[in-house]
Amino acid sequence: MGSAARTRSWVNGHANKLQPEDEPVHGWYRFVLSFPPHLVREYLSRFDIRPTDQVLDPFCGTGTVLVECKKTGIPSVGIEAHPMAHFASQVKTDWAIDPEVLVEHAQEVADAARAALSADGIDDLLSFLAGRVQLDKLLTLPAESQKLLLRGSISPLPLHKTLVLRDYIRGHPEKRYQAHQLLALARALTASIGNLHFGPEIGVTSPKPDAPVIAPWLEWVYVMADDLRSTSGADRAPARLYCADSRRVSEVLAPGAISAVITSPPYPNEKDYTRITRLESVILELIRNTSELRAVKRQLVRSNTRNVYKGDDDDDYVAGHPQIEHLAKQIEERRIGLRKTSGFERLYHSVARLYFGGMKRHLASLRHCLRPGARLAYVVGDQASYLQVMIRTGQLLAHIADSLGYEVLSLDLFRTRLATATRQQLREEVLVLRWPGD
Repeated sequence: MGSAARTRSWVNGHANKLQPEDEPVHGWYRFVLSFPPHLVREYLSRFDIRPTDQVLDPFCGTGTVLVECKKTGIPSVGIEAHPMAHFASQVKTDWAIDPEVLVEHAQEVADAARAALSADGIDDLLSFLAGRVQLDKLLTLPAESQKLLLRGSISPLPLHKTLVLRDYIRGHPEKRYQAHQLLALARALTASIGNLHFGPEIGVTSPKPDAPVIAPWLEWVYVMADDLRSTSGADRAPARLYCADSRRVSEVLAPGAISAVITSPPYPNEKDYTRITRLESVILELIRNTSELRAVKRQLVRSNTRNVYKGDDDDDYVAGHPQIEHLAKQIEERRIGLRKTSGFERLYHSVARLYFGGMKRHLASLRHCLRPGARLAYVVGDQASYLQVMIRTGQLLAHIADSLGYEVLSLDLFRTRLATATRQQLREEVLVLRWPGD
């Protein structure tokens, strides 16, 4: 790789990386491809947002915008339909707890869980004992929950220890610290307890016979406590959260309540965001069976073939929209030309229509909640997941926004990234809009 290419790669990676100074609170739990806090700060500054304003993130994920608003003293609102992401955002914006008591209670839970494991001959730190443990006596998940997990995503002994710890967290009589401790468990699951890797797609590594559970969980609790100490006196901006469908924003927000929107919706590709968080969602019992998983997916913008359902009608909202119809036709003609016949491939052109139709529903519903002159920043990215047909997401959303009465102010390049299959440079951009108030 030449020096110019190396420099470009470093700049792109650096642009989306969580910087050390941003680790407090943001680092408690976040999606592997979450957009960075410094980008939020940039648009808060550009939009001249003050403490008298209110910022909305309608696809708030794990709370990057809400946490950054809270750090800068700006009231915020988040909407998120995924229960694990919603839970993480709730915890990350709850700073009104005593860090010393959080640690004290966590130590009590750790001692109780270690004693219970020891009574069964299990030492959480001595993995060489794993071969002596009777696997048929270990705790397991209910069958309907186990079916939701990626095969091999957690080994039997670490799962047993995790379930023991989870139940002791929940069993502690003081409930005020339970959510923070459960989020620390979710973080430890993805970081070290499970057999997962992210690259950026989620995958399963070679199974570990055993892994420490209580120690890494405690380490994340200590991180939380340290961060809460650093935020002492800074908890002056409210952050409200709704577990709701972003396509129906007007059902949860008051008219004219929002001064600015900063958000990053899902991109139209084959990334199933419920898979990325499946292990912790299931173990924390936020999703317990296929019916609950399906209900969650139905509340999400249709961005991949795994969350398309019979009766979906978001595509009606872009029927006749020339750019979207052209894109869908391109994808379907390429599929036919390549003789691709799988069920997923047959849905590719439908996903394109459904995705942009869902985003149009969102933008249409949002108008009711915006103050005149409100400005909006949407972090979006080009995609080539569907048979290598290029989807210029930012440009297409700009056309849709314009058709709904928004002013398109700019399409700012955030960074570029290399498409795996085509080696093309894909643009990640910030679509900047203004609502004139008509």
